[in-house]
Amino acid sequence: MPPVPLILDVDTGVDDALALLYACASPEADLLLATCLMGNVSTAQVVRNTLAVLELVGRTDVEVAAGAERPLVREHLLFPYVHGENGLGRAELPPPTRAPSERHAARAILDVVTERPGEVLLVATGPLTNVALAIAEEPELPHVLRGFVLMGGAFGGRGNVTPAAEANIWVDPEAAQAVFRGFAGVSEEKLPVCIGLDVTERVQMTKAHVDEVCAPAPDSAVARMIRGAAEFYIDFYATYGQGRFEGAAMHDPLAVAAALDPSLVDLHSTHVEVETDGTWTRGETVPDLHGIRRSPWPAAWAFEDNARVALDVDAPVFIERFNDRLRSLVAASASA
Repeated sequence: MPPVPLILDVDTGVDDALALLYACASPEADLLLATCLMGNVSTAQVVRNTLAVLELVGRTDVEVAAGAERPLVREHLLFPYVHGENGLGRAELPPPTRAPSERHAARAILDVVTERPGEVLLVATGPLTNVALAIAEEPELPHVLRGFVLMGGAFGGRGNVTPAAEANIWVDPEAAQAVFRGFAGVSEEKLPVCIGLDVTERVQMTKAHVDEVCAPAPDSAVARMIRGAAEFYIDFYATYGQGRFEGAAMHDPLAVAAALDPSLVDLHSTHVEVETDGTWTRGETVPDLHGIRRSPWPAAWAFEDNARVALDVDAPVFIERFNDRLRSLVAASASA
């Protein structure tokens, strides 16, 4: 089968960078566009990181477009201790040699998707602001996409920014709510696939994995980037993970992998609402996993599904595939 046309909407910190590498190493993906927005770092830094990571592996053909610089209605709060001041941990990349696209990210998404209706897979690994802006401009976008996968939410357990909320949703809950509502009523195969903390925290990159990935050419620029970024992220988890992690959760790479191979995760179709008003629950993703909306209680929940939530993952298969693909990029860099 021909590779799937792919757009990645990123806020390139460490795991976004590794997700970009995973997409570049995946023969079943044709990465057409990377759209950028604030999240882990500022939008300007995200653009620099994205251009630099793609250039590192020879993908200067991929258009990179800058998008939202702040959430829809809130101020943006940076948290550099997670991904480092530049978003890539201890990795140091040369400045990119090319400029970003002249198109705004939301416009670029709409242009690419409408040029190839029913073909393009969109994966969002940051806050959902760019996607919300695109849907606001063209409400038919959910119907024209081949599929949409997002990394965000905590659907059966704890958050990671607050006890209730996951980071990408917490940064811009109004955008997330707009996106879920924009997808309400689409056919089941086009419902957003939500890769949340319930599954991403089960797939971890350890320092032994880093060694394995970098082994073919440990002194290559690609290996140095992976090690500098990933080991910083692993150290963050060791410091703040309360003993629950052996490595760093590969949130964003799993979202890309599940988009390309949905068999990696078990999905539950449901309706999701996002808390935008709660003092302690801002950004909480509230799924109706038990069909409560079908009861006679007068709670104003919409009946239709608007999401497919991942509740389980084949972690060993993903980790092996992730390591193999990154290792292949390192090996290719040695012979370049």
